[in-house]
Amino acid sequence: MSTRSLAKEQPASFAFSSEMMERANKIIAKYPAGRQASAVIPLLDLAQRQEGWVTKPAIEEIAKILSMAPIRVLEVATFYTMFNLSPVGKTHVQICTSLSCWLRGSNEVVKACKEKLGIGMGERSPDGKFSLAELECSGACVNAPVIQIGDDYYEDVDYASTGKLLDAFKRGETPKAGSVTGRDGSAPAGEAITLSEKPTPPAKQDFSAAKAAFEKAKAEAAAKAAAPKA
Repeated sequence: MSTRSLAKEQPASFAFSSEMMERANKIIAKYPAGRQASAVIPLLDLAQRQEGWVTKPAIEEIAKILSMAPIRVLEVATFYTMFNLSPVGKTHVQICTSLSCWLRGSNEVVKACKEKLGIGMGERSPDGKFSLAELECSGACVNAPVIQIGDDYYEDVDYASTGKLLDAFKRGETPKAGSVTGRDGSAPAGEAITLSEKPTPPAKQDFSAAKAAFEKAKAEAAAKAAAPKA
C-alpha cells in the first residue's frame, strides 16, 4: 500500500472564507450534539475546494472546529485519495487506470495526457495550470476509459479524444461532461440490437362502471351524513 503524507512546504495559516464557513456550519448542524466529528469529510472537501488542496493548517483548523485531535483529521485526509495532500494544477486531470479502464485502453489515455501536458503522473506543469494523477477506481466502469477533471467525468475517451479534451481546457473552455462519443448515459454503443420493436400497448380498459359505483356510494354516504339523527 502506498504511503500518503502531507507536502513538506506548507502555508503559514488557514481560515475558511465567510462563504465556506457558512456552508461548514450548515453541514455541522446536520449532526446530533456530540457527533460533529461526522462532518470531517465534508469539511475537508470544503477546505480543498477553497485552497485546491488539503494543507496542514487546514487540518488543524478543522480539528479545532470539530473538537477533534488533529491526528484524527489527518488520518481521514491521508486515507481518502480524493484529498490532495500537495498543490495541484488549476485543471487537475485524474485518469482511471483500474481493470475496466485498462482493458478499454487507459494506457493510451495516459500516453496522450503525458504527451499533451508534458508532465508525468503526480506532477504539475511549471505554470501551475495542469496536474496529472492516477485513480483507481472511478466507479464508471461501463463508460471506460474515464478521465475526471474537477467534479466532471469524461467517458469513452481514447488517445485522440483525450488530446482534443485537453486542448479545449488549454483554451479556457469547459467541455460538456459525459460520454465524448455521444452515448446516452450508459446505453450500449451503436444501434439497438434487442427490444428494437415498438412494444404492444396495453389494452384500453373501461372504468366507467367502477366510476359510477364510486359516485353512487359517495352520494349515499353524503346523504346519510346529512340526514337528521333520531
